[in-house]
Amino acid sequence: MAAGNIDGRTAVCGLIGNPVEHTLSPDIHNTLAGFCGVNLAYVPFRVENGDLEAAVRGAYALSVRGLNVTVPYKKEVLPLLCGIDPLAKEIGAVNTLVRADGGFFGYNTDMTGLYRAMQEDGVGFEGEEVVLLGAGGVGRAVAFLCARKGAGRVYLLNRSGQKAAAVAKEVNERTGRDCVRAMELGDWRSLPKKRMLTVQATSAGLYPDCERAPIEDPDFYGRVETGYDLIYQPARTKFMRLAGEAGAKAYNGLKMLLWQGVEAFELMNGVAVPSEQAGRIYELLLKKTEI
Repeated sequence: MAAGNIDGRTAVCGLIGNPVEHTLSPDIHNTLAGFCGVNLAYVPFRVENGDLEAAVRGAYALSVRGLNVTVPYKKEVLPLLCGIDPLAKEIGAVNTLVRADGGFFGYNTDMTGLYRAMQEDGVGFEGEEVVLLGAGGVGRAVAFLCARKGAGRVYLLNRSGQKAAAVAKEVNERTGRDCVRAMELGDWRSLPKKRMLTVQATSAGLYPDCERAPIEDPDFYGRVETGYDLIYQPARTKFMRLAGEAGAKAYNGLKMLLWQGVEAFELMNGVAVPSEQAGRIYELLLKKTEI
């Protein structure tokens, strides 16, 4: 039973953020509810600046079962929770809230979703040299994931070298490793002259500003072996196109979106989603993101 069969026993889950109008999360959760026989309605809630605490407390008072959290509230929501999963606490951001005694408990399925997507594509961090573009919230989380999953070296490139240095210092100290090296984006020519796994974690190229890439020089892409752009719309970003033209494999963030959503659905509803059903959701998302 999905959102089309609402009755007095229908549970409510949703997404809080600003903006939320573009989200594909209702497609994931409401379709999964139908597949799994869960009586659920999942809806997006736009939360204006300054209203986050009221929104979270109101959702709990209204018996909302679970919430996803998107920008700009993945960090701001932390003090409002009754508990935080260790991975989410280390990353310093949550994207999934699950109803518990006395409040919501926070998880981060973004990074576990990314790792699961990469494993599906036969790509891993273990022992790899990784180029990571962007030291914002997503880039910071990916840096933690790289360190925790055994990357040999992570070259963290950001427009602000100072911000990259702060993230590198934090990740190295918290993980007990010295694997993240901070660099300014413009200094990419000092990278090792070989092909490496490259993760694009900036907003450059996000629809509708599709004709941008974090680094425009085609020579950079000669250093890319496999490129992961965490953007999923457009389906083929300029970063992916440049990587492909340089002979690299290139993937977008759609599988990450899929698996973070599947894992959030499982946490919120206490069910396991069969891989066949996850595959059907992926086909739905592919159609939704065709531009």
